[in-house]
Amino acid sequence: MKEIILETKGITKYFHEPQTFQVLKDINLKVVKGEFLSLVGKSGCGKSTLMYLLSTMDTDYEGILEINGENLTGRRADYLAGFRNQHIGFVFQFHFLLPEFTSLQNVMIPALKLGKYPESKIKKRAMEKLEMLGIADQAEKMSSKLSGGQQQRVAIARALINDPALIMGDEPTGNLDSTNSDIVFDIFRKLTRDFGQTIIAVTHDDDFAANSDRIIEMSDGKIVG
Repeated sequence: MKEIILETKGITKYFHEPQTFQVLKDINLKVVKGEFLSLVGKSGCGKSTLMYLLSTMDTDYEGILEINGENLTGRRADYLAGFRNQHIGFVFQFHFLLPEFTSLQNVMIPALKLGKYPESKIKKRAMEKLEMLGIADQAEKMSSKLSGGQQQRVAIARALINDPALIMGDEPTGNLDSTNSDIVFDIFRKLTRDFGQTIIAVTHDDDFAANSDRIIEMSDGKIVG
């Protein structure tokens, strides 16, 4: 039986401004190690709210969230910040690289923050991630000088540097042309199949979703498929 990396039990969430509105309704979800899951649904269905909550950045909810076997409900913000850095990697629609840093320096940042390894080992690990993603030749280039597709690959390398249990993708191909979208999808597929990485991605890209392992469809705050 495959290891469960993420599980929610009865997750319910309300927004209270301008009036009380239920945005998530009894979300029960299990994600197993090495699964590539797409979260889809129309705008306003609650998928981005759910992703924000699953990534531990929103703690105002009812129910239980477990990641890597640990119950994170009710944990303090500083504890969750440390947990995120160690166990969750993020890939956004916009790469959020620091333009004044090189590709290599950008990839190293989360590992330097974690402080688990000396800087020399972090640099070596960062180069290995860039190599794996086919952009080691861009390591010393300022991130602002890279193409959009290259920047997104650097962002993926950065997400992988701490060997997280989960990669969370928020429209990871939303800002890319079709060629680079295909490259990013193929990288995600390789990460799950060859390295057992678990990926949850919010996407509006039908082809991206159709080729992932499982589609979770949301409507009106509920999982409907």
